[in-house]
Amino acid sequence: MKRQMKQLNPFLIALLVSVVFLACERLSPRNTPPPTTEPARIKNVIIMIGDGMGFQQLGLLVSYARYAPESVYRPRGGKAALESIMEEGTIGVACNEPANALVADSGASSTQIASGKWAGGEMIGIDKEGNAVKGILEVAEEMGKSTGLVTDTAITHATPAAFAAHQTHRSKQGEIAVDLLEANVDVMLAGGLQWWIPQEANDPDSETHKELVRRTGGTIEIRSKREDNLNLLEEARARGLALCFNRAQLQQASGNRVLGLFGRSALMAGIEQTRAGEDPDRTIPTLKELTSKALDMLSTNPNGFFLMVEAGMIDWAGHGNDTGALLHEMIKFDETIALVHEWTQGRRDTLVLVTADHETGGFGFSYSRFNLPAPRSLPGSAFQGEIFQPRKNFGDRRLLDAIYAQKLTYREIMRKFDALPESQQEPKALAEIIEANTEFPITEEEAATILREETEPTGFYSMKDDFRRNLLARVVSKRQLTVWSTGSHTNAPVPLIAYGPSHVTSHYGKMMHSTEWGGKTIEVLRHGR
Repeated sequence: MKRQMKQLNPFLIALLVSVVFLACERLSPRNTPPPTTEPARIKNVIIMIGDGMGFQQLGLLVSYARYAPESVYRPRGGKAALESIMEEGTIGVACNEPANALVADSGASSTQIASGKWAGGEMIGIDKEGNAVKGILEVAEEMGKSTGLVTDTAITHATPAAFAAHQTHRSKQGEIAVDLLEANVDVMLAGGLQWWIPQEANDPDSETHKELVRRTGGTIEIRSKREDNLNLLEEARARGLALCFNRAQLQQASGNRVLGLFGRSALMAGIEQTRAGEDPDRTIPTLKELTSKALDMLSTNPNGFFLMVEAGMIDWAGHGNDTGALLHEMIKFDETIALVHEWTQGRRDTLVLVTADHETGGFGFSYSRFNLPAPRSLPGSAFQGEIFQPRKNFGDRRLLDAIYAQKLTYREIMRKFDALPESQQEPKALAEIIEANTEFPITEEEAATILREETEPTGFYSMKDDFRRNLLARVVSKRQLTVWSTGSHTNAPVPLIAYGPSHVTSHYGKMMHSTEWGGKTIEVLRHGR
């Protein structure tokens, strides 16, 4: 064979090489671009808002999950879902101040998130100049996507309202309900029935009242806060929205458009939800169950969807400086995040943003000289002949279990006290109620300070209804080693966690104002990247 090759004419060898080259050219034409991997395009956007959730609130959840000896996260390796998505996603920081002010309320901040435009305090869907602004939900609808709003508070509250309504003040909840209908939101699951039923429903003898009792199965107090006789439920049904008012009705709801109102005002607080557990007779769905139903319905649209989910009672716990309630609200939110995290597994078409509209309460743990730990021996050689005795109390991790063990919110504790006959409303009775429902008993003298009369709002407590809860918190906090800087909002930056394809989430890994990242998210929805 070698001999034959040596005898080949050089011209023939050149001819053979040319043929092989031309054959390769045919197999891989010069004008055909090399194969590329197109980045995944975003079809769905989910914004999850922990109302009032700052980094310290997130820290409370993670500390409990990791370190509480009896943590409910033990079977899950002591890891919260929030921690998982932080590991897998991109972490940024969000500022939230409104136009021409330092501290935001939920109306202005959520308007800025939804629209990418600066807003004034307590505005809903209106920019700082007083003009209605188009938000991400309306953009999604223009693109043929389905849209949804889910919250554990009223659907007419500031945060959900800012995504679909346009009102000069967040207090206009009756008008906001009308706006929500006009916005043609496909899925609305929340509380707030009182803003959707006519004023005549307040008459227990009226046919309207009787019909609502029948529809709700008697699971919701029928009381309207409207100032007119508009029946928005009938209007919703005429627009093709299925109606549901309890957990069973939610489970049975079909189709892809629904209005679910499961409470006169809000749904279950976190502590109440923990007490209810897996009770088969529970009539109020959880935030996780609402979100699951929303995902089921919205994901049937081949064009994709936009969904906003709010855990609104984190903020309420912060206003009341109620650490036990705060922990349970964070767990409620985390369970919902775990559901969304699981739903997105294997998907490259969904961007999830977990954040807050602002921080509430200025919460934190802090060491003190209260209840110093007992001295103890350590086995290490450095402590031979010496006792370990810190000069401050840095916090035993068992405190986390004690905080979780709270049975009633501070608001419920005060209501229980107020329900006593007036002759029994003494400091001793309040101290007994606190001891029965928390792991942090107080003295009668301390109870007396809680019951002192406050007549004017102060810098620390801006809402009169919160005074006694805040005063209770100040007494209990030294036993919990917790501190609260205010009974209202702060302008502290909040977490901004982006989960999804990295070429999209990388946009969020820095400090951004709510207008900046809100505007960026609208761009992602429009362009898919």
